[in-house]
Amino acid sequence: MSDQAIARVGGVPAQPLLAQVNRLEDALGFLGSNLTQKDRALLKALQEKLPGPETVQSIQEILDPYCLLSVDINPEARVMVSRGPASAELTQGGWSCFLVKVHNRAGSTAKLEIQSKNGEPLLYGSHNAPHASSDHLLTMAQVANRFLELAIYRDRPMQANLSGLELEYDVLEIYTNSQGRKEAEIGFNIGEGSQDIAFRNSTSILFDIHPAKRVELQIIDDDGQPAMASLIITDSIQHMQDVDYHEALAEREFGLHSKRLTGIYPLPSRRMAETDEYPDFFFQPQIYRSNGEHILLPPGHYRVRYTRGPEYLEQVKEVTILPATAVQTITFHLKRWIDMDSLGWYSADHHIHAAGCSHYESPEEGVPPSAMFRQITGEGLSMASVLSWGPGWYHQKSYFTGQLNPLSTARNLMRYDVEVSGFPSSHCGHLVLLNLKEDDYPNTKMIEDWPSWTLPILDWAKGQGAITGYAHSGWGLEPVEPTTALPNYIMPNMQGIGANEYIVTVTQQAIDFYSAGDTPAPWELNMWYHTLNCGLRPRLSGETDFPCIFDERVGLGRSYFKPEKKLDYAGYIEAIKNGRSYISDGRSHIIDFTANGLEMGTHHSELFLDSAVNVKITANVAAYLDSEQTTDDEVISSKPLTEQPYWNTERARINKTRNVAVELIVNGDSVDKIIVAADGTWRPLQFTYLPRQSCWIALRIYPAVHTNPIFVTIAHQTVNVKKSAEWCRQAVDQCWKIKEPLIRQPEKEAASAAYDRARAFYDRLIKQAN
Repeated sequence: MSDQAIARVGGVPAQPLLAQVNRLEDALGFLGSNLTQKDRALLKALQEKLPGPETVQSIQEILDPYCLLSVDINPEARVMVSRGPASAELTQGGWSCFLVKVHNRAGSTAKLEIQSKNGEPLLYGSHNAPHASSDHLLTMAQVANRFLELAIYRDRPMQANLSGLELEYDVLEIYTNSQGRKEAEIGFNIGEGSQDIAFRNSTSILFDIHPAKRVELQIIDDDGQPAMASLIITDSIQHMQDVDYHEALAEREFGLHSKRLTGIYPLPSRRMAETDEYPDFFFQPQIYRSNGEHILLPPGHYRVRYTRGPEYLEQVKEVTILPATAVQTITFHLKRWIDMDSLGWYSADHHIHAAGCSHYESPEEGVPPSAMFRQITGEGLSMASVLSWGPGWYHQKSYFTGQLNPLSTARNLMRYDVEVSGFPSSHCGHLVLLNLKEDDYPNTKMIEDWPSWTLPILDWAKGQGAITGYAHSGWGLEPVEPTTALPNYIMPNMQGIGANEYIVTVTQQAIDFYSAGDTPAPWELNMWYHTLNCGLRPRLSGETDFPCIFDERVGLGRSYFKPEKKLDYAGYIEAIKNGRSYISDGRSHIIDFTANGLEMGTHHSELFLDSAVNVKITANVAAYLDSEQTTDDEVISSKPLTEQPYWNTERARINKTRNVAVELIVNGDSVDKIIVAADGTWRPLQFTYLPRQSCWIALRIYPAVHTNPIFVTIAHQTVNVKKSAEWCRQAVDQCWKIKEPLIRQPEKEAASAAYDRARAFYDRLIKQAN
């Protein structure tokens, strides 16, 4: 105990104070910070006596030694803070509980707020600008001085505000990621203007911080090899319920949006990719660790959920960190339900970011490649494209080399490329440019110099051997009259940043792929279906848009591709370009898709027929759902298709069964289906279909997996569905109406000509279909 004394308070009604103390004791028990057995017995004895002045004094004798701080609110509602007798001892990587004694002479019922420069956020969240704001520059020295997380516990049975009683006690929780001796200044207020005029509303405390225990990790893959895994480490306590102050401070001053990730280790809000030994992200509950790495944990009991992306089962392990053991070793054996690599199919996410959105802009403008590579390997992605874009553009583009990043391995590839987002053309749709040799548009020195519409950028990229597509396709393609029908013929408003100008540029050989997996499936697929119905042949490619649309994990939307030979980047580019791939959430798979023996992605995916004859369609299918639907899964399956998560196998579950439907899609229409059990078993399936005219065919489990198409060409006639051509023709006019005002005047003539060429293309199809 400290030698600091706290003045006793008299004249307090005993009964309400005793009631508050009972709630306090319950809260401390819930937080795992019980009073000593002797003190609990003394408090229990007070319950059995008639409350009076001696009760008030006894309570203070019992509880004051646990108080780290004492708060005095004078009759004018001025707050003064002094040191209490509790020993200022913390444990690295864990929470410590103390009491705060409040002498409320003003009878205030305001909220008692804690404040400390040592508890401010470690970083400034991204404001999605090319450069970090000059007002938001943090030095590493400032970061090092922010070593605490402080909160008053306000969850039940405690109350959010002061009761107005002359005396009460609050629970103060403190977390730190440091060790050794550290001084912190801690203060309180009850609102604007409540600080003591002599600046006595805070006090300095020298903390002794005991080191955490080192926990060595053995992480073994399903094949017995060492691996990287995702770990979510929790205790049974929801710490830090006092989020109002911290959320307001973080959002107002640091641009951060708290997810209230508490009871998680290491504490997310105290993570910093630039300074920690391992670059864990503050907006995720999980950390990523490889075999032979470690974590630091205080002694206690923990629950660890571990996995490695959607091809693995999530497992749970209960662990106890012992106080007497200097170094402890814990082994995690990963378990797959499917192994796509062994079948020659590799997973990819072509749209993730190292800056912007949930990332931070200071003390660094986003995170380095090492942080992104840990995410990629920890989610079992074979290939990932980290796209530099508007936020942090000038810093992040320094990682672009036109080649694979040096961190890449034989099993996990990472390359930096570009999303044209936050650029003058963004209103027409964000672009994904993969396999670039040069990432600066000709004759430009800054973002503002780039074109204000998309075709010139697409032509420039393709001219250097890149493959191109639009990002988060569904944004702007929501039908103006709500419907989830596919296909549908309702016009979207085109007021978005998805595949809007695609309706024009796809007619001019400028587009290789169409992104899907990260916006509502009916919005994404409808335009793609219509353009396929016009004889156009862009392929699907899966993306997550991490950490913007989704910041939970990379690879939530992914492609599975099959290179001609081994896993390499050239094989990936060719597979996406040729449609030797499918998109999936990773828990549904359709491979070996053939039509009369022609495999998807080979021979331009085109099956030639002299006349209308039956087509035999075969594939192998596997999907995985829990045998019984959990409460969380039921929430997902009951959500509208327009709410996250957009692509998820749980949405395909048929009622409460473990079954899903594999649909045969012809020109966008579902013409047949086969029900299969989503138990992780591979099953062959076969359809027979008689096409009356040239068409495209695909297979899907909706909305979880969708193959690329096979084109059935009868008597050398291209696919031409008049109703789709009419829809596309109208969409060109709608797109021009919305985008034209934002295209720069010197570029409008060329843009107008391109739109006219698209109009002529669809007009020709409409005429030919008559």
